[in-house]
Amino acid sequence: MSPVLAGVAGGHIVISTRETAMKVHNIRRDPHVSLCVLADGFFGEWLQVDGTAEIVSLPEAMDQLVAYYRDISGEHPDWDAYREAMVRDRRVIVRVTPLQAGPDRQG
Repeated sequence: MSPVLAGVAGGHIVISTRETAMKVHNIRRDPHVSLCVLADGFFGEWLQVDGTAEIVSLPEAMDQLVAYYRDISGEHPDWDAYREAMVRDRRVIVRVTPLQAGPDRQG
């Protein structure tokens, strides 16, 4: 388990990671995932999202990696360099379809 930066696109939660990451290996073995979503300040409210995940690898992932970056960080100063880094780092998109979320009350 490791922290990730997640975005939202088309009703999915999207995450960029490396093809060689254990999370990718585990998702390919079993696509059922749980995400613990924390507030920006880390402490405070949180949400668990359960769903199914799929891995989108390069070259199909490139447009989604660009959209992921734009949605989270805005425009990149050098898109060619960004694309080269995505290939060099063997980046993939993890696309999670949420099935349930909670808690629905605070204790």
